[in-house]
Amino acid sequence: MASSKKKIPRHVAVIMDGNGRWATSKGLSRSEGHRAGADAIDRLMDSSLELGLEVVSLYAFSTENWKRPITEIRSIFNLLVEFIDSRLDKIHAKGIRILHSGSRKKLSSLVLSKIDHAAEITRKNRKLTVNFCLNYGSQEEILSAFSRLAEERKKKSISIQKPISTKELEKYLYTYPLPAVDLLIRTAGERRLSNFLLWQSAYAELFFTENLWPEFGDKDLREALDWFARRTRKFGGLENG
Repeated sequence: MASSKKKIPRHVAVIMDGNGRWATSKGLSRSEGHRAGADAIDRLMDSSLELGLEVVSLYAFSTENWKRPITEIRSIFNLLVEFIDSRLDKIHAKGIRILHSGSRKKLSSLVLSKIDHAAEITRKNRKLTVNFCLNYGSQEEILSAFSRLAEERKKKSISIQKPISTKELEKYLYTYPLPAVDLLIRTAGERRLSNFLLWQSAYAELFFTENLWPEFGDKDLREALDWFARRTRKFGGLENG
């Protein structure tokens, strides 16, 4: 069944789970699993371009992932640097814009420089936006947004007691001005959001697949989009108004 153009999601978010399990099942190291996961990102970007998606957000590294062994953390960030160095020219040529959502705290100057460079080089591209959620945690994001909003109100002598609107707060989220998440995909059979884009996914459709992330390909993305196209989205209302 072909994906419906009428109901294609504007913003697809992906929790890329299962790199370690995939590697273990093949007798490989976890770092090799993350490398295979990077190849899956390549496939996802190409499929997203072909299918006409507008925004794809990828859960690349959470604020909770700092609890992992330091060797694995280093491997992940080394792979990120390698990913940008080896793929940026092709990504740019394809018209893909790179964004970063997440806290800049704790990230090394090298990682930040690579991310900033990728974002700057691709900033005018509009065929597809790929938003890397790196050092990202949704609860921290919302707290940070409230704090920044309060500081801005103080500068403008606006009372913090004045009611805060949804649109006002959203301006201080890492993802602003990206659209709300329409479809959230999680691989590897897990069925939880893990502190990922909680605000942005308030009315997202949630698609879970047993496939491990390194195995995820064009067929899997199309299956998720076909499932999304069959969903009835009511946003708290009734189907017939």
